[in-house]
Amino acid sequence: MALTGRAALLAALGSIPVGVLEPGWTGILAVNGPLALACACDYALAAPVRRLVLSRSGDTSIRLGETADVTVTVTNPSRRPLRARLRDAWPPSSWQPGTETEASRHRLTVPPGERRRVTTRLRPTRRGDRQADRVTIRSYGPLGLFSRQGTHKLPWAVRVLPPFTSRKHLPSKLARLRELDGRTSVLTRGEGTEFDSLREYVPGDDTRSIDWRATARQSAVAVRTWRPERDRHILLVLDTGRTSAGRVGDAPRLDASMDAALLLAALASRAGDRVALLAYDRRVRALVQGSSAGDVLPGLVNAMAPLEPELLETDARGLTAAALRTAPRRSLIVLLTSLDAAPVEQGLLPVLAQLTQRHSLLVASVADPHIARMAKARGNTEAVYEAAAAAQAQSERQRTAEQLRRHGVTVVDATPEDLAPALADAYLALKGAGRL
Repeated sequence: MALTGRAALLAALGSIPVGVLEPGWTGILAVNGPLALACACDYALAAPVRRLVLSRSGDTSIRLGETADVTVTVTNPSRRPLRARLRDAWPPSSWQPGTETEASRHRLTVPPGERRRVTTRLRPTRRGDRQADRVTIRSYGPLGLFSRQGTHKLPWAVRVLPPFTSRKHLPSKLARLRELDGRTSVLTRGEGTEFDSLREYVPGDDTRSIDWRATARQSAVAVRTWRPERDRHILLVLDTGRTSAGRVGDAPRLDASMDAALLLAALASRAGDRVALLAYDRRVRALVQGSSAGDVLPGLVNAMAPLEPELLETDARGLTAAALRTAPRRSLIVLLTSLDAAPVEQGLLPVLAQLTQRHSLLVASVADPHIARMAKARGNTEAVYEAAAAAQAQSERQRTAEQLRRHGVTVVDATPEDLAPALADAYLALKGAGRL
């Protein structure tokens, strides 16, 4: 089959002998000489890559699951038009599997003295910082036979924030908070509540709330209304040690703990409480404190983004000391950790008194829904053995939780989907009972 166009040129060029001249070389040169000249001209007319001026712009932070657009601007200062292919290299986790080639490679043409923009759309699959690697450009001549290639270091970073999927529960929890705050007909009373106002008695009210002095001054029976105290201190403690690396479903336990902590932080800040964050395993991994109500959630999200589980055992004594330093006043300490028997009995229980002596302690843990499914399995011998193993694991977990409750600790143990709303409910119950 006869070759035409670029294929014929490449075939002819490939027949040029290298090294020792073979018989008939003169004839080959007579045919390929003009083609070699054309190829040399093609190479010479390709725009130089090193002289290109590149710059970046675009998104610097997104939530996990969203897309980020990062633009590369290419300026061609030479007198030759740039016909090029561009590869914008990022870490593999910057895209969904199988989409990197299409997303990172671009074709562009830049006339002399002008600039063009290409946009790389990232869709990261993990939290944390994604750093741009380098930009590689291959510049072609007008015939496309030869090219010049070079790379440019063009730093850029996109921070991938936690997705905060539990945000959908916030409206219902805020409605419950308004009830506790005395803004609706449902009113609460407890040791730590503040007097709010007087209103007329209605059937069903607690008779202990009747204000007899105010009743004596008017014709109707008056009752006191109460509202939970504000300006309480909440310390969220994330255990980033070995147990937080265990995967439940498609994500590590640490991610579910973060999501629950964010919902609680959003709720507590709306309630007028002060929220701080401590992430710890054998050293402090993140610390956020002193933020105003409007800045606390962005601060927590930004601090959580680069956190990763550390494959080492958490130092419970160090964690306790760091928590006590971070919460000098009486606070509600929310410890998001594992309820596995060994870490609790050997690590947390020996130092528990130091925390509960001055503070209220709430322990929240991520339960594996697969264990619950295994416990219900039946039908064959293997399923029965799995059900027995799951039942034993659940029993040990419940026994560990009961040990903590006997020391006055509030325990929340729920699956990743239910942990955030369950933790928020526990906070509201403590606040309504005046125990903060």
